[in-house]
Amino acid sequence: MQEAAIKITGLNKVYPAAKSRGPVHAVTNLDLEVNQGEIFAMLGPNGAGKTTTIGCIVGSTRKTSGEITVLGKDVIKDYKETREMIGVVPQETNFDPFMTVQKALEYQSGYFGVAKKDWWIDEIMDILELTPHAKKNTRALSGGMKRRLLIAKALVHKPKILILDEPTAGVDVELRHRLWKFVRKLNEEGTTIILTTHYLEEAEELADRIAIVDHGKLQAVDTLDKLKTKYDKKNLHEIYMQLVHNGNIE
Repeated sequence: MQEAAIKITGLNKVYPAAKSRGPVHAVTNLDLEVNQGEIFAMLGPNGAGKTTTIGCIVGSTRKTSGEITVLGKDVIKDYKETREMIGVVPQETNFDPFMTVQKALEYQSGYFGVAKKDWWIDEIMDILELTPHAKKNTRALSGGMKRRLLIAKALVHKPKILILDEPTAGVDVELRHRLWKFVRKLNEEGTTIILTTHYLEEAEELADRIAIVDHGKLQAVDTLDKLKTKYDKKNLHEIYMQLVHNGNIE
């Protein structure tokens, strides 16, 4: 049987109590498996626990309890190996504003100990239409170009798994559709894709399977067709409205 790309068992993340409130249960007893070679969408409103879960997978957030493996490797015990298997496109930009696009990609490859491969960086920039901007400082890029650079940075070490955390938030419709096309191409070439989003259309358009999460808990996970059958609904919007508290789509 093929090893799961990512397997999450009993994941919990609790943030300590603040003065004005008790502990925050960001993720509660989450069990989830992502198959190799699929596009898997985590769908839910802002604050549902999607980004926290991603943080636990890649090690930027310390889990309270539970187990997470990446292609059979434990994310804590085998951190270096698991981190090298994953490329992450975060929600927020994280560039040195005085570094050029090309230098940002060269430095990123160095973080993973990847020998400098100008041909691969050139190819990524070409695919993402960043080549004309290679010598620009990142602070001069538009919001859409910064989003493309985030994706390019996540790909420089040729990861087996690409995690896209709200990849099209705040971008125009044209760029959103171009990014969708690029995601499909990566997947066809063998990359496992994990997509967190609160755009229903994005999940419907791209995902082989969809997980719906709310208040840190898994509400449902399956293919769209099977979810429609199970909940006797015509579309994802109706399923979402039934499963997510207050039907809150932000």
